[in-house]
Amino acid sequence: MIFDPLYLIVLAVGGLLSFWASARTKGAFAKYSKFTTRAGFTGAEVAQHILNDNGISDVTIEPVPGKLTDHYDPRTRTLRLSEPVFGGRSMSAFGVAAHEVGHAIQHATGYSMLKFRSAWVPVANFGSGLSIFIIIAAAMMGGVSTAMGANLAWLGIALFSTTTIFTLVTLPVEFDASRRALLALEAGRYVDGEELDGARKVLNAAAMTYVAAFVTSLLTLLYWAMRLGLLGGRDD
Repeated sequence: MIFDPLYLIVLAVGGLLSFWASARTKGAFAKYSKFTTRAGFTGAEVAQHILNDNGISDVTIEPVPGKLTDHYDPRTRTLRLSEPVFGGRSMSAFGVAAHEVGHAIQHATGYSMLKFRSAWVPVANFGSGLSIFIIIAAAMMGGVSTAMGANLAWLGIALFSTTTIFTLVTLPVEFDASRRALLALEAGRYVDGEELDGARKVLNAAAMTYVAAFVTSLLTLLYWAMRLGLLGGRDD
């Protein structure tokens, strides 16, 4: 199975997409980290200002080790910013900090796609952990060429699709958070036009990592569907 040329192509495309997206994000962040914003705030400070601007007072901001490890935890209402962002005063720090606040705003306003994604996390975790075993069992039983193989094939694909759905739903959540971030930075006059453009480029680059994750998951899903004979009649 691992020597299937089509499978190797899927792995290669997914790996290249992930590498390209990661390199682009790191490159953009490094480039715009060299430019200090005129406001002089740190990422943590501008995040707090935007939270205040939106009437959000129950979100805690704290530093987290690493680079590009920034995230918002809706369970504890905590905004965790990586060290270069928490204390940074650059366009990159502003963009990333504002993006994470965008998620806090989504949470505060009951943004439906964020609520769905949060609810889907345990489903995706369960599906991703079990699907590969079901798919391998289905392949060993001949896929759709046998009744048991066909049943297992459909079950395996259904379980794997939970991950693909998660990566798909993540796209509007992340794009909307970036949109809210840029609007907040502009509305609060925390950046000028050039600084806003720098923050936008950092966020656009970061968004490609989520696009790459979705494309990779979708290609893998389609491969297994073909491999098991559910698409294209391939069951060997």
